[in-house]
Amino acid sequence: MSLRAVLFDAGNTLLFLDYARLAPAIAAATGVALTAAGLAAQARPAALALERGDTTDRERASHYLETLFRLAGVPDAHGDVVRDTLLRLHRERHLWAALKPGTHEALERLHRAGLRLAVVSNSDGRAEEGLAAAGLLEWFELVIDSQLVGFEKPDPRIFHAALERMGLAPAEALYVGDIYEVDVVGARGAGLDVILLDPLGNHTGRDVLTAPGIAEVAEMILDGVSRSVFSV
Repeated sequence: MSLRAVLFDAGNTLLFLDYARLAPAIAAATGVALTAAGLAAQARPAALALERGDTTDRERASHYLETLFRLAGVPDAHGDVVRDTLLRLHRERHLWAALKPGTHEALERLHRAGLRLAVVSNSDGRAEEGLAAAGLLEWFELVIDSQLVGFEKPDPRIFHAALERMGLAPAEALYVGDIYEVDVVGARGAGLDVILLDPLGNHTGRDVLTAPGIAEVAEMILDGVSRSVFSV
């Protein structure tokens, strides 16, 4: 079967924490000096730390933020203040609403090539809101949010839910995510090929296609379409 659709994770794949907004707010609340660049530098180490953990994704989201700020220099003693501040900011505007350069262009290229686009995300019921806040929602015909469907990655049922609603077989779709134990394991369990975002090369040599960013993902996919090659 030929590729007909690309399914994406949301957080740390399409959407990123708005570090420029978070850093000054947490700094003001805790008295700890923080910069947007300093927070962003800890994103991948925080994500890798969670790959080694055995938690649900709901717990993983909280642990990710706790780990991120701890690595950035915020003492654990400020944990309650950090959580309260993040909750307030999230209520005001989705925390995951920042984009990497070239995201719109990459999605446009895939769309122009005739590929259907959707999102399959472990989220809190607000995945669509985050995509809308970032100006990305228009590209996707479907958003599957774990909170709303009742199961989360790596459970293959969340991928099956997307495929069934789109009328696709697993071989007709490809998944793009950023956490091996969640995204790669889950998507493969549902029969999908996968591209893993790996901007720092931490997964080089593993049994999965990797790309540093969404622009490179689009290039790989379009090249694969032309050659009908997607398997590792």
